[in-house]
This record gives sequence, structure tokens and C-alpha cells, in this order.
Amino acid sequence: MSGRHLLHLRFDIPDGHDTELPERLRRLLEDVTPRVQMIEPDSAALDITGAIPYWKRDARGLTELVQLRVLAHFGLRSSAGCAPNRMLAAMACALTPPGQRTVVDDSPEAIAAFLRPRPVRELPGVGAKTATTLGEYGLHTVGDVVHVPQLTLQRLLGARAGRALHEHAQGRDTQAVDPTPTPASISAEHRFVRDELDPAEHRRALLALADDLGARLRNAEQIASGLTCTIRYADQSSTRRSRALPEATQHTVLLGRAAYAVYESLGLQRARVRSIALRADALRPAHRATRQLTLDTQDDKPLAIEAVADRARARYGHHVLYPAALAVRHKRDSRGRW
Repeated sequence: MSGRHLLHLRFDIPDGHDTELPERLRRLLEDVTPRVQMIEPDSAALDITGAIPYWKRDARGLTELVQLRVLAHFGLRSSAGCAPNRMLAAMACALTPPGQRTVVDDSPEAIAAFLRPRPVRELPGVGAKTATTLGEYGLHTVGDVVHVPQLTLQRLLGARAGRALHEHAQGRDTQAVDPTPTPASISAEHRFVRDELDPAEHRRALLALADDLGARLRNAEQIASGLTCTIRYADQSSTRRSRALPEATQHTVLLGRAAYAVYESLGLQRARVRSIALRADALRPAHRATRQLTLDTQDDKPLAIEAVADRARARYGHHVLYPAALAVRHKRDSRGRW
């Protein structure tokens, strides 16, 4: 037993919230424990190991106290997962509806009872392609994987991925809560009206998010060095994938390409997607931007159009110009009319 207690919170944050809300949440959580790590766009990780004896409560009681404080101060409901390590806490939180909590006790029996029935795709680092590969060998749940030798998993998935999967299937995770503030970032989220299966609609949402982030970056004279895409599914599970950009940028066309690349790397097959969030990471002043020299001038025209669009938006509003792919599409009715 590790003796550690890690808490993962996901806040039910409404659209259009105050931009200062994450920092105000951090300060409130730091009143409980100094080890708080905010995770954009809507989550936080806390190490409450040392706070438990101070507050004279067990892990479940302290988790409930934290949720009640967030609700009382900000009117926000939250889902909470508490477990001996960050991986288990995040998985427990993903399965918990707002206003409730799931606590995994610090014992091998409790960890096995929670983890082994779970689909293997819920483990960190297991995307759709990896889950499909494992499924071809009859490995559908964590319980199926847990007894497979590490060398076998490495032959199936590669050395690094196989080793990580073996460790995670055993319920082991060494991530610590890092209270160091992360580099500045901005994020945007699209929530579908209904669970969306169509990859074309997923890509339209990504383009809209990249367009929004690009405009905000240019308005703030910032550039982003990385991009993170978070996809939430109908079953309340989620996948997060990050990518460092070849060069820091604020341009929609380059952000859009990176977003598409991250999405394609997930290899989603008929996934019922509830929402997509895109985050521009590691922001810094735009005057520090560099652009690689290239003989390919295909990007020059979109960047020139982008500058014109920014001037038009500043004068007439953000929605006066936008990528053609985001135009509302109308279908013909039964009589062939639009």
C-alpha cells in the first residue's frame, strides 16, 4: 500500500464563464492542501495525503468537504475520484456523475475490484487503434491484460507502450501532483447538441475551435507552442492527446492542421462524441515568433486572407467572416428544394 490519497475533480463549468474562475478555484483548493494542480479546461488534481490528518477526516469525508466548498463558493457541482494514485483517481472521476464521488481504497483488493472490470481503452495511453489491436487478441478489459507478460505486450505494441500498459494494468502510476503553475494557455470547447458519430462534424468542430483560438491569440499578440485536444464520449470517458507544434504560431490554418493531425492519431471508429475541447499551450509573446524558411508559398495566401478577416472582424464582429467549411449547410427536402 502506498499510503497516498490523490483527488481528481472535474468541475461542471458553464459556457462563457469568468476567465478568472480557474485561478479563483485554485486559491480555494489551496485552502485545503497546498498541493493543487489545475488541469485545463475543467479539472484539478490534489494530493490530500497530508491534509487528511490535519482536517481530521478520512479520504471520503475530505473529498466531500472539498466538493461542498466549491459548490458553496462558486455554485459549481463537481465529479470527484479519490484513489492511491493519479491514474486511478482520474479514471474514478470520469465514471462519476456531477455532485457525487468515487473513492478507491488503498488496498490491492480494492484496486483490483475497481480496475479489472474496466474496458482497456479507459487506461491512459490506450487509444482506439491500441484497443483494436488488443481486442484482436481477446484483450478487452484490464482484467484480460493484467496477466499478460510484459514482453508479450511489448511485442504487440512496442517497447515503451507495452511497458506502460503493463504498469497501468497493474494499477501502478508514479505521477505526482505538480503545484507549479503551468505555462499560460487558452482553450475553447464545442459541445454537440447530441452525441455525434460523423467524423466530418468532428472536423468541423475542430476547425471552428482552431479559428476561435487563432483569433484570440492574434488579438492578444500571443503565439502557442503546443496544442491539446480533449474528446469526451457519450459514456463520460475521455481521451486527451497533446502535440508540440513544429513552430510556435497564432495562425488558424496551422492550428487547424495540428488539430486534424491530433484527431487522426486517435483513430476513432464510430465514436459517439459529446464534446471536443482544444487548448493552445505554452503561450508566449508574438514578437518571439519565428517562421521556417520554405520554397512552398501555399501558406502565404491563407495568412494574407487571415489578416484581412481579422480587420473585418474587428470592425463588424467576429461572425462576419469565417472559414467556408463552417457555413451552415442546408439539405434538400423531399421535393428537392433547399
